[in-house]
Amino acid sequence: MSDPLTPPTLQTAFANELQQELHLTRRLLERVPTDRFDWRPHPKSMPIGKLAWHMANLTSFLDLSLQGTETDMTTVQWPAAATSTDDVLSRFNVTAASVQQTVAAIEDEQLHGPWTMRVGERVIRTMPRRIVLRTLVLNHLIHHRGQLSVYLRLLDIPVPSIYGPSADEQ
Repeated sequence: MSDPLTPPTLQTAFANELQQELHLTRRLLERVPTDRFDWRPHPKSMPIGKLAWHMANLTSFLDLSLQGTETDMTTVQWPAAATSTDDVLSRFNVTAASVQQTVAAIEDEQLHGPWTMRVGERVIRTMPRRIVLRTLVLNHLIHHRGQLSVYLRLLDIPVPSIYGPSADEQ
């Protein structure tokens, strides 16, 4: 039995948070209407299908960061764009399972190690992998989940509860 006064490892804390955030994200992705994939609330906004597809793929950043000390984003092979909600959910299921397995197996020391994201010769950012997990995976997912909930509201699609009740679910 663990001591309730001993803080959890980074791995344990991230694993618990990740599981909850992935569950909440999937609930929103399920509501994206395939027949509205090209809809966007503003000309500068991403279409809803592209936003959902981006969300389905972004948890892959942690796996990318563990493949070496740096990744050239021009060499990353992303899957072809989704054409349906089923495509988005299938991809999300794969990436969510992968990131959960990765986090379950990662050691705190690996989370402290550095990773560099680059595009060709241009360095975008160097950060510890714990920041990759926090910023590029969790915060990024939560940010886009907020966008998607607004898109759904504007399309008059019921928004699920996220951190508390929504106007559509009590």
